[in-house]
Amino acid sequence: MSKFVKVAAVAALLTTAAFADTAACAACHGANFEKKAMNVSKVVKDLSKEDIVKALKGYKDGTYGGAMKAIMKGQVAKLDDAAIEALATEITTKK
Repeated sequence: MSKFVKVAAVAALLTTAAFADTAACAACHGANFEKKAMNVSKVVKDLSKEDIVKALKGYKDGTYGGAMKAIMKGQVAKLDDAAIEALATEITTKK
């Protein structure tokens, strides 16, 4: 039983790290990424996967975005490259 609990815990951690959830994005970008966040951002559903990855990594390291980029920097700060790729994939499959 103990072995099962350990395996389940590790699987849960890996799943969380590998697959980020887009629910937090919906408040600003819309359920289908159809909105301009705060009426200033690009419409995310119109971006390619590569553009989304570039933007998220840029927000994370501070090299992307305009005056409001600090908001996104906080949102992506804890995402690793795998989670960013997973987010971009999920977003582009919702089109």
